[in-house]
Amino acid sequence: MSLTVLYFASLRDAAGVASESVDADNADLRGLYETLRERHGFALPAERLRVAVDGAFARWDDAPRAGSEVAFIPPVSGG
Repeated sequence: MSLTVLYFASLRDAAGVASESVDADNADLRGLYETLRERHGFALPAERLRVAVDGAFARWDDAPRAGSEVAFIPPVSGG
C-alpha cells in the first residue's frame, strides 16, 4: 500500500527529507516505523515518539491504511 510519511526534527535530519512516499506492507505502525528506522538509521525507538495518521494521534498497533499520511513526531524542546 502507498503511504505518505512525514518526518519532524531529528527524524527529518536523519532521513534528509521532510516527507516521502513509501510502499508498505507492515501490519502495524510500529512495524512501519521499524522498517523506516532501519532504512534511515533513526536513533530513537518508537517508545520515544508519537505517531499520527491523517492529522490525528494514533496507536502504534493500529494498521496503516492505504493513501494515509503518517507522521512520526519525536520529542522536541522549546527555547
